[in-house]
Amino acid sequence: MAFIDLIEVSKKFGSNSVLNNVNFSLNEKERVAIIGKNGGGKSTFMKILSGMYDVDSGRVITQNGINIAMLDQNPKFNENLTVKQAMIEELREIFDAIKEYENTLNLISKNHNDKELMQKESELIKFIESKDGWSIENHIERVIENFGLREYKNRLISTLSGGEVRRIALGILVLKKPDVLLLDEPTNHLDVYMVKFLEDILINSKQTIVFISHDRYFIDKIATRSIEIEDGKISNFEGGYAYYLAKKQEILASMQKSHETLLKQLKSEEEWLRRGVKARLKRNEGRKERVLKMREEAKKNPSLIRKIKLELERANVGIKQVSDNKKKMLFECINLSKKVGDKILFSDFNARVLQGERIGIVGKNGSGKSTLLKILLGEVEPNNGEIKRGLIKIGYFDQMRKSISDDKSLIEIFCPNGGDHIMVRGHYMHVYGYLKNFLFPKEFLGKPVSVLSGGEKNRLALAKLFTDDYDCLVLDEPTNDLDIATINILEDYLMSFEGAVLIVSHDRYFVDKTTNKLWIFEEDKKINQTYIPYSEYLEVEDEISELNKVVNEAILEEKEKNSYKTRTKKLSFKQNKILEEYPSLIENLEIRIKELNIALSTPEIYQNQGIQELFEELEEKKGDLVKMENEYFEVLNFAENLKI
Repeated sequence: MAFIDLIEVSKKFGSNSVLNNVNFSLNEKERVAIIGKNGGGKSTFMKILSGMYDVDSGRVITQNGINIAMLDQNPKFNENLTVKQAMIEELREIFDAIKEYENTLNLISKNHNDKELMQKESELIKFIESKDGWSIENHIERVIENFGLREYKNRLISTLSGGEVRRIALGILVLKKPDVLLLDEPTNHLDVYMVKFLEDILINSKQTIVFISHDRYFIDKIATRSIEIEDGKISNFEGGYAYYLAKKQEILASMQKSHETLLKQLKSEEEWLRRGVKARLKRNEGRKERVLKMREEAKKNPSLIRKIKLELERANVGIKQVSDNKKKMLFECINLSKKVGDKILFSDFNARVLQGERIGIVGKNGSGKSTLLKILLGEVEPNNGEIKRGLIKIGYFDQMRKSISDDKSLIEIFCPNGGDHIMVRGHYMHVYGYLKNFLFPKEFLGKPVSVLSGGEKNRLALAKLFTDDYDCLVLDEPTNDLDIATINILEDYLMSFEGAVLIVSHDRYFVDKTTNKLWIFEEDKKINQTYIPYSEYLEVEDEISELNKVVNEAILEEKEKNSYKTRTKKLSFKQNKILEEYPSLIENLEIRIKELNIALSTPEIYQNQGIQELFEELEEKKGDLVKMENEYFEVLNFAENLKI
């Protein structure tokens, strides 16, 4: 039985039909991504699932006893509580259950045959285990650490920003482990490290999840199914974003010619994504082999580990592209340093920005990325150093959003002096022909800006930005509040833009696709410059982290080797069996995982065998491999120490 069923459901707001006789079933342990244009009904659909909205017609059937929880866009907590206190208070049900379990155990010790107490004990255990509650204190600490809340742990909620409060709410909701978890743009206000932590939690939780996101790597990693809401209808696509792209192309190709532009865009994106996935799989295979070798060599030759680590750190600098000395220099940063209060953001930064460079400015939240942009724009002064600027014209997207006036119509914004034609980067064209590229239908021309959704206003600001000639575009978190279709348009324009582009963003997919250089804010307050894709940089960073763990494990084992000598000098039957059988079993699992990855990248195979079945087997085999490797290396280390 499905957790939630929507049968012939319709929903209108005034004359706007958001959902029109749609059907949908949500099954246990599914992770469903909702794709669609802003204003197209994604959030409405989610609120219907949550029970916040009633439907105009049709039926919503929810399985009895199912607990559904949704991430609030504007969460509210008791402002007199600290972050840690607020989290404990919101998770009170779990803490109370643990306390009640302890009391019940005490009563059972005095009444051994009380069946009612034993039944209560069983129910409490089942509840606590369903919430992973035995380690709830540790889970709270992990969320605080990985969501960048450590420095706010003992601060009052009232002193935090909206983004920080939203991270607290997200952490609480994930730890509550409801039967159905509804997430609307959960990666907003998260940096890439927080997103990775969230991905790991959601995948390992095996929860039933419905989510809206414009983060295409997040969709691809999390979703077992995607649905698209378009023109009041729901279309189903098995798998994540890559499979959505492939299937959507098939659908559009069979339709009328008017979809040619969108079809071309989808095909281009699918080819780009497929190349990236294949490269990532190849890199991951190489990384796995290296990590296995590192574990073997760590104790024998620590200097080799240091050598590999140095090579990895060099790899993250990347190979500098041959610069064209004829290219116009727009900015030069000379020994720039900036601190806020006693906190140093960055120091001794030297760089040039040349025409044609598309620079992604990335790093953890609060590291100083937006501050650097404002220094380049002349809005903020550095503490040390200087900026040299040529005579250049800069387009700043954040300012452009603020310049869109609510009381004007779209045509008044683009044609303030009348008429219906505009100049777009030296070309004279009809305003509708131009706005059509930004997904605005003709009937929108006379509408006031005030009736547009937040996402549509952002799309309008982008359209306005690209009408003018600029030497440099500066964009601060441009993909926030944009739908995927609009982000695709933005990407196309940026990749064809001949000037320089500076982008602050946590969107890994967007940064990978649009930039050819990175400025990375590091922990040591330096800004590293590299020419490799951002996702590859993060992968190498993970490998360095893994390497550090291997080194630390080797050091720990060395310190404990004397204690190992005092242990039993004989392996158990089970341990001997693991040493004998696991190497071939691990090898077979790795072969099968490779076969499944190939199958999921080959339409001829996944269409025949079924994406869902292949995806579920892949997830299962990955989990088996991790478990088996951990058990094998644990026994192997123990066996080797017996020989010492």
